[in-house]
Parts: sequence; C-alpha cells; structure tokens
Amino acid sequence: MSKTYRLAAVGFAHMHINHLLDEFNKLANVEWVACADTVPDLPSISMKNSSRGANLRRAHEVVGIPKVYDDYRALLDSESLDAVIFCPENRKHPEVAEAIAAKGLHMLTEKPMAADLPGALRIARAVRSAGVELMVNWPITWSPAVRKAKELIDAGRIGTVWEVKWRNGASMGPLAYGTGDQAFTDDEKAPEWWHHAAPGGGALLDYCCYGACLSRWYLGEGATAAYGLKANLNSPFGDAEDNAIITVRFPQAMAILEGTWTTWNVGVPTGPIVYGTQGTLVVSTRPDPAGGTVPVVEVHTSRGHGLSEPDEVIEGDPLPEGRATLAEEFLHHLETGDPLHPTLQMDLNVEAMAILDAGSRSAASGKLELVNDAIWSIG
Repeated sequence: MSKTYRLAAVGFAHMHINHLLDEFNKLANVEWVACADTVPDLPSISMKNSSRGANLRRAHEVVGIPKVYDDYRALLDSESLDAVIFCPENRKHPEVAEAIAAKGLHMLTEKPMAADLPGALRIARAVRSAGVELMVNWPITWSPAVRKAKELIDAGRIGTVWEVKWRNGASMGPLAYGTGDQAFTDDEKAPEWWHHAAPGGGALLDYCCYGACLSRWYLGEGATAAYGLKANLNSPFGDAEDNAIITVRFPQAMAILEGTWTTWNVGVPTGPIVYGTQGTLVVSTRPDPAGGTVPVVEVHTSRGHGLSEPDEVIEGDPLPEGRATLAEEFLHHLETGDPLHPTLQMDLNVEAMAILDAGSRSAASGKLELVNDAIWSIG
C-alpha cells in the first residue's frame, strides 16, 4: 500500500469502536486526525469501561487520536480526510452516514447497518449518490470456521441446505462484562442506549443480526417473510427487549435467529448450525494443544439420534494475507477495488437489515410480515 489514509472516528456509543480503532492502529499507513461523539438522547451517568465516555477517552488517550471535537459535523467541515469509522447508536447511523457521504468520504461502521430497513436504505442511497465506499463490519467474518462452513455448503457436503440456526453465546447483556469497580449497576445501565428501543437498542438488533447476515449469505437467496417475538425478561432498567427470536422464510429454506442477553451458560453448542438433506454442520471450537481454542466445523453425515461425535472435524483455512483483519480488508478494497468479503458488502447488509426489520415489525403486529415489501428498493 502506497498511500497514507487520514482517518477520523465518529460516534462512541458502541463499544466495538474500540476494536475497530485498535485494528487500524496496527497499520503503518494510517494517520489519525480527529474524533467526536454524537449527542445521546439520554446522557450516560457512568465513565466505566464500555461506556461512550470511556470509549471516547480511550480513542484520544490510548489510540492516540489527537483532536477531539464536540460536534462531529464541525469535524467533517474542518478536517481533510479519506475515510471515517462511525459507531453511534444504531438509530443515528443514517444521519451520520449521510453527513460523511456528503463530504465524499469512504466509511466503515459496525454491525448492524442501521436500526431498521428505512435507515439502511437512507445509508445505501447516500453512499451510491456520493460514489463512496461503505463496509459494515461483522466480528464473525473473521472466523475461519464460519468461512469454511460456507465453502462446505457450496460444495454440497451436506446436500441441499434447508435450515440455518443462529443463537449467540452466553451473554448477560452488552454492559455485563465489567468486574469490580468497573461493573455497571442497574442505575448506571438505565440511561444507556443499549436498553432503550428508541435509539435502536435491544437483543434483536444486537444478536439476531448475526443470524440475519449469515443465513442470507449461507443460503444465497433473499428472504421472503419473517415472524418475530421480543421479550424483556430480566432487564427492568430499560424498555428494549433482552430476548428475541425471528423465524425466517426463504424461498427454499428457513432460518431461526435467537438473540439473548439473559443466558448464563449456553449448555449446548450454538453454532451457527446448518442443516442439509444429507447432514449437519456445526461451527464450534476445539482445544488447541498450544492452549486456547481453534475454530472448527463439525461435519455430521451419519444418521443418528441425540448427541454424537462428528464424522469429521475441519479447521478453517488461514485468512488471506493482507486481508486478515477488518482494517486490512477495508484498505485493500480502497486500494485495489477488489470486492469486500460478501458479509461486509452494502447490498447484502441491506438484505440482512430487511430480515431484522420484518422480524421487528412482526413482533409489534403479532403477524407474519413480508421481507420484500413495497419499500424494499435501494435505487
């Protein structure tokens, strides 16, 4: 890579911003210019790790972004940039993306693309109109086993796929990982956007989104309808759901997407799991002799009942050199024009958002909702 890229960061509501910035910080051809948060609808009262205030401070003091603006629009007006990484609340993604696109800048955001389908379409139209590039990052994209499962599906290893099942791992919510003096109290969680529906919080967007993206990619066809269910079972400090299920109808298959913030221990493998006419794939991990774990795909092709050992365990291939991280992939795409990994591309993410939108509308209406309804158009 010959060019040095001048980057800014906007929006620190999502704690994944920390990982995004860290990955870019590893590259020699990145120059940090400035950062700014968006204005929250409900201000935080905590500066503990993963809060937006702590994320912004970390960007300045640890990552080393030199300038901190109070207003992200002033940042965009004042600085010469090549691209912007943005992670505000899900509901604010469209307005920030539109402002970035209006300056002719490339952009990268964290999953999900937006809070609903209309928001995703706003982003897509702004990106296309400005002729800039957008990458939507997914942590699962960087799992060699997740990619290997797609290869096995396309090779027909388990026959014709008829179901994809996604359930996130053990999670007690996005602010439940602190310990000691960094643990959030219920009072501190209460004003955080994660636990409120209006800014795009809740387990459906946080975790069912993975299944929406993966099922669309694995099955290779657009979804047609969805039925959704939301429930707040153990998070009285906010009105957003802490559990959600979406069942999705595809033309020749189905998917079950589960998102949970109340699971202490999963008990069984969560996958993703892919069911075919001649077998089953389970994305899992195996102990690494050197310590830790190795992501693998368990291949079950023998008929059986109950739990059984897989017929084969396959490790994923090493990720492509020079494209093994989100930062490398983004800059490689800008440098060469080579397509992004399918899960990172805008159009697939609009379709994933359409699944989530139908599931959310269904949870409100109590009825099956169409995915490809009258507003489903990027152009």
